[in-house]
Amino acid sequence: MSLLSRSIAPRGHRTAVTAAMTVLMAGSLLTACGTSGSGQSITLYNGQHEQTADALIAGFTAATGIHVNVTNDDEDILADQIVTEGSHSPADVIFTENSPALEYLQGKGLLAKVDASTLAHTPSKYNAPSPQDDWAGISARVSVLIYNPSLIAESQLPTSVLQLASPRYKGKLAFAAGETDFQPVVTSVLRSYGKTATVNWLDGIKANSSSHRYPDNETIADEVNRGAVAFGVVNQYYWYRMRAELGASNVHSDITHFAPGNPGYVVDVSGAAILKSSKHQAAAQKFLAYLVSKAGQEIIANPSKSISFEYPIASGVTTRAPETPFDQLQPYPITIPELGDGSTAIALLKQAGLL
Repeated sequence: MSLLSRSIAPRGHRTAVTAAMTVLMAGSLLTACGTSGSGQSITLYNGQHEQTADALIAGFTAATGIHVNVTNDDEDILADQIVTEGSHSPADVIFTENSPALEYLQGKGLLAKVDASTLAHTPSKYNAPSPQDDWAGISARVSVLIYNPSLIAESQLPTSVLQLASPRYKGKLAFAAGETDFQPVVTSVLRSYGKTATVNWLDGIKANSSSHRYPDNETIADEVNRGAVAFGVVNQYYWYRMRAELGASNVHSDITHFAPGNPGYVVDVSGAAILKSSKHQAAAQKFLAYLVSKAGQEIIANPSKSISFEYPIASGVTTRAPETPFDQLQPYPITIPELGDGSTAIALLKQAGLL
């Protein structure tokens, strides 16, 4: 049992994709990230998708000469591992898919302040709240409905997140309770409608998804695409990544958003932090500086480099992927502090018997 009782299943298999690694900008990157650190190394606990992290690491090492040793796992598992290891953790940096894992570590007092010059690259609302200033926002994603038009028309999909619990969707809903990506949606619903309504909503989701429970969003995307289930809720980049991997002719699904401002329409942030216990503080600060630099953000923005399809949010870089522009999204207005550390969402999922 984890220290936060986070009985979240590991993400499991992440789709194996070999991302093209470019080092053509190495000369300019040296200016952005400091002088060469050949012979140095840092250890990264990586809860982000591996192909995204691998592309960023390749660019960073080409620019600085600093080697990155990587441990990959689910972000909640890595966060709990850091708490267990305490001051003896071998990790220098943790890179997560969502902010709650970072807020959890912040609450334990385990994170170091990030250089102000690094934080300045990302809009402040996507970084750790001040005065903590102990993690940096790197990229963002937005929740969407993925559906198979041969099984359900777009007009029949829920426009409100509460409608996921409607009996009309029994047997049609795919759900991955162990996905950390869904925690922000639960927190958003709780903030908007209160605990009683949220518990009832989760009970309805449990009933509607009883025959289509999956370990992760990749599986939801695959099952919806092949026609095994009508629809589910994932973050947008899963669909775009699937389309890039399979080819457009093999994609039989589509995505859409909940109604503008609905609590199911959530933007959440992927971020990175440095551990206070790190013995390589300077090199770790350089790594975070690279992630938010124009060079690092261009890797996220360009699917040919990272197969990411997440939204870059720093250094003024915008996505090159054919998706709804970030500044045109109309999500529910919830802040990083309001999303919290995910513990309440996990407790409610457990109360509903979904974990």
